[in-house]
Amino acid sequence: MGKSDELVKFLSKLLEKGIISSQDVRNEIITNFKFKKDKIINDLKIVSRDEFQVLKKIVQKQGDEIQKLKKKRKIKKVKKS
Repeated sequence: MGKSDELVKFLSKLLEKGIISSQDVRNEIITNFKFKKDKIINDLKIVSRDEFQVLKKIVQKQGDEIQKLKKKRKIKKVKKS
């Protein structure tokens, strides 16, 4: 029984090491894909939804201000005429 127990322990250690190393490989692949995804996103200069909404509000405010200034300008031109 001593030899068979040693063999079982040896085989279980090999299996355990194989499982651990396969999990390490899996984690390494996932990490690699995450870095590649982040690099692609950075290369495309994609912004987050929050950043987009903030910029959209700023542009809308600027557009409103431009319209107000145009109206003021028209009123001044009419008064001069």
